[in-house]
Amino acid sequence: MTWPEAPATDTGLLVLHALRCAGTVTLARLHAITGLDASDAESELIDLGADGLVTRLSGGIPGWGLTDAGRAVDAERITRELESAGARERVMAAYERFLVLNPELLDLCTAWQLRPVDGVMTVNDHSDPGYDSRVLARFVDLDRRADAVCAELSAALPRFGRYRVRLTEALERAAAGRSEYVADGTASYHIVWAELHEDLLATLGLRR
Repeated sequence: MTWPEAPATDTGLLVLHALRCAGTVTLARLHAITGLDASDAESELIDLGADGLVTRLSGGIPGWGLTDAGRAVDAERITRELESAGARERVMAAYERFLVLNPELLDLCTAWQLRPVDGVMTVNDHSDPGYDSRVLARFVDLDRRADAVCAELSAALPRFGRYRVRLTEALERAAAGRSEYVADGTASYHIVWAELHEDLLATLGLRR
């Protein structure tokens, strides 16, 4: 069967949907999520703000976030994108394969954050490089299997391709010794994976 080619996602929707999946974000994080130039991302935020779809927040978590109207518009536009590309079946199939891997990812994050010491699970202070290396090897194996899911998603809707880039970057940085890129920082493998999960739910109109 020949599938129709998925249309490219417009930059306004990329920005709007990034906020839907990641919550309140800074301009720098929005750039990392979307791959857009910071100036282009900021321009889209200003336009979306003028339409009442996003708002700039201050206080404990400064950045940009969706308004209620923005959330509703994002849901409508994401559904339209999915249906116009004829991609629902493919995205749902990839989502089902994602769900097979998701419990393993959560177990790996726990294994990274805790390790057994004298038979007791203890916060992992990363003082045992052998233990960390073994857990990272398991992440690499999971990522190899997740690659097929990412490929299926990006073939269905090109905007999903950005997750493959971000997951690869996180794993490479973790392998280079930057442990925060496994499960702790906002650009960590765990957080990118969680955003992909949220994106799949939002795209398909599903609840957790």
